[in-house]
Amino acid sequence: MKNPNERQGATVAAKAAHYLDVNSGAVVPGIQLSTTFARDDRYAPINAANLYARDDNPTFIHAERTLADLENGEECRLFASGMAAIASVFYSLTPGSHVVLPDAMYWGAKLWIHDHCKRQDIFISEYDTADASTIEACVADQNRTNLVWVETPSNPMMHVTDIALASDIAHQYDALVCVDSTAATPVFSRPLDLGADLVVHSATKYLNGHSDVLAGAVVTRDEHPLWEALSTERSMAGAVIGSFEAWLLLRGMRTLFVRVERAAENAMQVAEFLEQHPAVESVSYPGLSSHPGHEVAKQQMQGGFGGMLSFQVNGNAETALKVAGAMQIITSATSLGGVETLIEHRHTLEPAENMIPENQLRLSVGIERLEDLLDDIEQALSSV
Repeated sequence: MKNPNERQGATVAAKAAHYLDVNSGAVVPGIQLSTTFARDDRYAPINAANLYARDDNPTFIHAERTLADLENGEECRLFASGMAAIASVFYSLTPGSHVVLPDAMYWGAKLWIHDHCKRQDIFISEYDTADASTIEACVADQNRTNLVWVETPSNPMMHVTDIALASDIAHQYDALVCVDSTAATPVFSRPLDLGADLVVHSATKYLNGHSDVLAGAVVTRDEHPLWEALSTERSMAGAVIGSFEAWLLLRGMRTLFVRVERAAENAMQVAEFLEQHPAVESVSYPGLSSHPGHEVAKQQMQGGFGGMLSFQVNGNAETALKVAGAMQIITSATSLGGVETLIEHRHTLEPAENMIPENQLRLSVGIERLEDLLDDIEQALSSV
């Protein structure tokens, strides 16, 4: 029998980090709603792990332990949203720091990071998201780089960054590496095993998987000063997740593998269908051999390539919007990672300087019956 710590991710997730309430025999974790915890007659905590809900709470401690185990990490901290998790990393940097960002990444994060770093005198360099080797020029140009940020696959362009190469380069210059692995999930990629120091998730997306919780997470490979600063920042600034949200997230993670594996299987079939469709100009999905980052994706994404893809229709923005609007099963909406399939026209949302093609649509493929999805896409493409 394997040591519990050596069990595979699907088992860790389904068993909620091997949960069993020894007092009641319950196999489903409960919700602890208390914001404060009692002390004895000497004012010592009855349970040293539980002091005050802004610091810790049994429900989100359990969810954190589950995600840390899924990522093969040492510790995890949950936050009230994915952006709060991202912000915690940058709040933990001191003025004068230097960070290296990908040139293509989730726009909401990039906008906030640039604004925050400008106000805090934190210097930013950018590298080619699809070519991790370009990180070296960024870090070599500075006396000291503190953090290299990786987002792979990137949203919405689906660029693939070599995590191992990025980590090797960064560590030569004593920089930490943080990977936004929201799109890959621990089902398909474990960045800490590839050399990264931190992993960030918008847990709103695949980890929860039901489009009904805002949550974020940061997982660390081991202890270091930035992690200590991040943990203190969360506690003191109070960017914590609520008990009920933590419980919903934990509930969502228990079905993580079956959901994400099904979504990835559907996405692969949808990508292949779109690549052959006469109304489609191009498809960007790491699982396709035509994708420039396919070989790297095969090395660092084990078992699948995720549920998100982008494609460009033949035509312009008006054509793309008509296709999205003609969908009957697939819903036009922002976000990704839920059980339902969503389609998004990011050119409408992002500024022109981001160079998002006007004819591009992003699909977050869900777990519906594949044939129904393909029929819906076919009728929408045929309607314009």
